[in-house]
Amino acid sequence: MRKLEETPAFQVRVMTAADLARVLEIEQVAFRNPWSADLLRRELGHDWSTILVAEEAGPRGQLTLVGFVIFWVVHDELHVLNVATAPEHRNRGVARTVLEAALDQGRCKRCTLATLEVRRSNAAALGLYGDFGFRPVGIRPNYYVDEGEDAIVMVLDL
Repeated sequence: MRKLEETPAFQVRVMTAADLARVLEIEQVAFRNPWSADLLRRELGHDWSTILVAEEAGPRGQLTLVGFVIFWVVHDELHVLNVATAPEHRNRGVARTVLEAALDQGRCKRCTLATLEVRRSNAAALGLYGDFGFRPVGIRPNYYVDEGEDAIVMVLDL
């Protein structure tokens, strides 16, 4: 019998302007072409855009922001734009936690489909999305222009 691994409890909540510096810090180490502070601020102001953050309580009860997801809800579709985890917290279920929270919000808003693009070379993300049941439906050639890398378009029926 396989032993079930315990997963840490992360608290998920909607990002506020006070989280901007930490989200930007994670964004800059997680991506080759990180979003700017202005772009993140704009996302906070759009009705269709949501940024959820995951926090973990430390030994003294202080909360540390460890990851986030950015997604849009447009009509009956949830579109995932960004999922990121602080490097020192990777492989602990942070991305899984925020992605599940985003999908749950999409279901609550009666979305029927979730979509995303992912780098062809991002094996960890492809594995995560596959675990959720996302399936590849197409390729966007040269989507990541600076590196000349294709994106795989993936969808999930909600």
